[in-house]
Amino acid sequence: MMETLTRTETRLLRNLSTPWKIQKYLDSLSYNKEPNGETCRSPRRTIRDRTAHCFEAALLAAAALKINGHPPLILDLESVRDDDHVIAIFRVDHQWGAMAKSNFSGLGFREPVYRSLRELVMSYFEHYYNLKGEKTLRGFSRPVNLSRFDNLHWITTEEDVWEIPEYLTTIPHTPILRSIRRMYMDKRLYEAGLFGRVKDNHE
Repeated sequence: MMETLTRTETRLLRNLSTPWKIQKYLDSLSYNKEPNGETCRSPRRTIRDRTAHCFEAALLAAAALKINGHPPLILDLESVRDDDHVIAIFRVDHQWGAMAKSNFSGLGFREPVYRSLRELVMSYFEHYYNLKGEKTLRGFSRPVNLSRFDNLHWITTEEDVWEIPEYLTTIPHTPILRSIRRMYMDKRLYEAGLFGRVKDNHE
């Protein structure tokens, strides 16, 4: 298990000195559809492999925040009949923003204009749906500072860091809907969200 960043890795992460630079780097990576089995790569492996799903991208973004002196915060968006979505979050002038990678185009970056985490999370609601067109976002976790996992060397390890997503499943989530209700799915929004989507081999 490697514990320190190389000079090249350090230089790259330090150059990702703003959320906008971090997001541009995340956008340059291919989307990881895990064709060879589920992965939970560290930022080191993501940088090397040049591919990431939402969780791996959130870890890389958090690593860049940490290297540049900011809290490495991530947050879990909880869903039903769908995958959860993990984002890296940051604050500018006391307002929240997010960095993210997703196979759905509406679940990415958010400018730091949201006064609360709930406001930030709700900005994802209309864009968070499954392939059946069901809006599936139902709750969100508290921010998790990844420094609590430094003993795992989560930035540099060659092992999958499953301990982190497993931890996310154990902490309380704040619900955003108290009851299930009928919802409208706009056809154009649905199609726009799938723009550029990487398909599974069996689709």
